[in-house]
Amino acid sequence: MARIEKVRCVLLSSPYAHADDPEIKECFPNGPKRSVGMVEVTLDNGVTGVGEGYLAVFAPKVFEAIVDLTAPYLAGKDGFAVGDRVRDLCSVCDYWSLQGAARHVTSAYEIALVDAKAKSLGVPAFDLFGGAGAESIRIYGSGGCCDAKEQFERELDLLESLGIGLYKIRAVKSDILRTAWALEAAGRRGIEVGVDMCQNLADPPQAVDDVVEYVESVRRHTSRPLLFLEEAIGPDCPEGFKELRSRIDVDVCGGEIITTPGEMIARISDDVYDFVQPDASVIGGISAVLEVFEAGRAHGTGVVVHAWGGAAAVMASYHAAFAAGGELVEYPMLRFPLGREMMGGQCRIVEGRLMRPTAPGIGVTLTPAMEAKYPFDESAVYSCMLHDWGPPPDDYWK
Repeated sequence: MARIEKVRCVLLSSPYAHADDPEIKECFPNGPKRSVGMVEVTLDNGVTGVGEGYLAVFAPKVFEAIVDLTAPYLAGKDGFAVGDRVRDLCSVCDYWSLQGAARHVTSAYEIALVDAKAKSLGVPAFDLFGGAGAESIRIYGSGGCCDAKEQFERELDLLESLGIGLYKIRAVKSDILRTAWALEAAGRRGIEVGVDMCQNLADPPQAVDDVVEYVESVRRHTSRPLLFLEEAIGPDCPEGFKELRSRIDVDVCGGEIITTPGEMIARISDDVYDFVQPDASVIGGISAVLEVFEAGRAHGTGVVVHAWGGAAAVMASYHAAFAAGGELVEYPMLRFPLGREMMGGQCRIVEGRLMRPTAPGIGVTLTPAMEAKYPFDESAVYSCMLHDWGPPPDDYWK
């Protein structure tokens, strides 16, 4: 047993992506910088663990406030009893946030406690859950926030250099020629393509008919196949996902914003998706992702972890995938120096595959020097009120 001696909220901001990337122009009104929110737990054996909640990308001060509210309830308790501490947090928060913001904070605590326990025992985090199911996992490059050919080519160059043969781009229903161009450009390099339609921010969501028309229209311009469609319908429309699955022969996936394993497992049981995308920094931590993997195996639904946060969020999802025997994981391609520095050499890609982490804990390091280098900037927040700069002319993609 090791008691929780101290809990600290850490907010940091780092340069992110490039100023000309569409995601920056649409969602970061104050320029190419992104914030992360972490929970640092110190045990009475002197070991610290770090966890992350994805909430802080959007609302860092809300993340901080919930950490400050909940920290006193864990003081002096056994930090090795991770499940008990998660239940404590649920007791504090579930009445007013059974789903949503508090779950992101609970995720950060769970990851931090797993990290601290594994570090104390001198083992990688996945060893606390039965060990790694493989030495490596296939990885797909996640980017495609591009509105110029040279941006796509830049990302395809990176994929080729890493031996990655699967690429996820972002597209909306009007991006028919752009999608076809990307499929052709990637196909010439032997790279397959899936599409994230970004409906996790849409209210109201696009119609199933629109998605079907998008798929059929793309096929009229290229014979290159679409491997999957992610978040093609709004997240509160499971029936729409089911209908879409019955009308196209492309895998349909989603679930990155679902904040409880129970909700995601219910969608698995209801055949909403071909594969689901839980995120450890959103759904309740590593243990919650493993619950989803177990349900997916029992029902025959694939599970591919979502990984788009900072270092602790990404590595937590990777450890869950290794512990569960996952076959594919997401690799965020956009530049984020703080994340790279915190991971060190633990996110190692060889011939298109993520190699099993070897460091104790989840494999991230947070130092005073990093905190000094990347101070929190209150203006560095993701805005869900998208700014539409307008697409280039259609003939640009011909």
